[in-house]
Amino acid sequence: MPIILQETKAALLRAKRLGRKAALNCVAELDPTAIQQATALENLPGDQRGILEGMPVLVKDNIDVQGLHTTAGSLALADNIATTDAPVVANLRRNGAVILGKTNMTEFANYTTEGMPGGYSSRGGRVLHAADPSLSPSGSSSGSAVAVAAGIVRAAVGTDTSFSVIACAQDNGICGLKPPVGALRSEGIIPIARTLDSAGAMAVDLQDALTLYSAMRDAPLPVLEAAPLRELRIAVNTANQAMVSQEQRTFVDEAIGSLRSRGAAVGELVQEYAPQQRTIMQWELKPHLEDYLRTSSAKRKTLAEIVAFYEAHPRRMMKYGITLLSRALRETPGELSAAPYREALAIRAVRQKETIRQLASYDAVIMTGPTNIMHFCGLPSVCIPSGQKNGYGFSRCLILYGADEYRLYRAALAIEALLAQPCR
Repeated sequence: MPIILQETKAALLRAKRLGRKAALNCVAELDPTAIQQATALENLPGDQRGILEGMPVLVKDNIDVQGLHTTAGSLALADNIATTDAPVVANLRRNGAVILGKTNMTEFANYTTEGMPGGYSSRGGRVLHAADPSLSPSGSSSGSAVAVAAGIVRAAVGTDTSFSVIACAQDNGICGLKPPVGALRSEGIIPIARTLDSAGAMAVDLQDALTLYSAMRDAPLPVLEAAPLRELRIAVNTANQAMVSQEQRTFVDEAIGSLRSRGAAVGELVQEYAPQQRTIMQWELKPHLEDYLRTSSAKRKTLAEIVAFYEAHPRRMMKYGITLLSRALRETPGELSAAPYREALAIRAVRQKETIRQLASYDAVIMTGPTNIMHFCGLPSVCIPSGQKNGYGFSRCLILYGADEYRLYRAALAIEALLAQPCR
């Protein structure tokens, strides 16, 4: 059997066996054209199959894939069937992806309510962690992360406003990549806040994530190779490092020690959490969501109609409440012209300038404790798996960010290879 067709059929079988509700519940729906896609790619000459060469890819359920539902996990948008591909999906096809289907996610990209469990949605139910069902699969790109961690596909597409790719990757022991905001086109993606949102790549390792990201772009990435460890300049962000587990702190300290022992220059800085990010999300949700809905096939075109649907079906739709949707509707008078929103953007501009200045001499920053500074400033970030297993049998991960994405990726490739070496 031709190799692309064989790989597609095998991925479909894994998706049906592992991805459905009776198992991990990470797959929302499969694309009935997957075999046709694979056959068409198989019939092309080898040099015309794109950089993905028939790789089966799953896509998060807030991104348009022609002919499939785009619901952001909500039954309020259950009638929304995409009439065209989002540009990132069109680029994936152009670069040789087989779009296998859609993944379940935390409802409205974890912007439905406070305290919603990671991976839960009214449309899909609860996504289960691939290693242990008692663990959270994190959110909101839960289904994409679990599909990669479970071996259903080597790569999947997520979206990230604040850790939805990066934290899901970390909590499932895989690689996650959120590019700089604006590097990927946002059309055809149900938003939270365009100032902060980006599609991202999730994969078994950084090279696969970079290949997927390159295929999602309008223009490919340049060829990137690992930087020499002795030439790296690494910063350690010590903000809130006491808030992580002792196991994670030990792992990070060992990684920093390994970098120093191989000649990397390591410095320290403090870049704290930016609370204004929540203000931007709250004020941008309504106008940006309605921009998407206006040209969609969804019956409900406004946030008011969506909130009314939740309130009319409380048992099915409000299991955990709708505090965030409700605030975005009822507490944002004036929308994008309002003073709280403009003030948050002004603070962001100042923090962005200062953060980039602080990072100018560094290839990458290691995050040791909770901070959202990279997301608040729209900077690229990666989660790289170490190959060292934790107590649940999946990989420990390191989160990096930087001001220059190419320097960051070259540094991350070098650090990933270093972490994969056997412990001495």
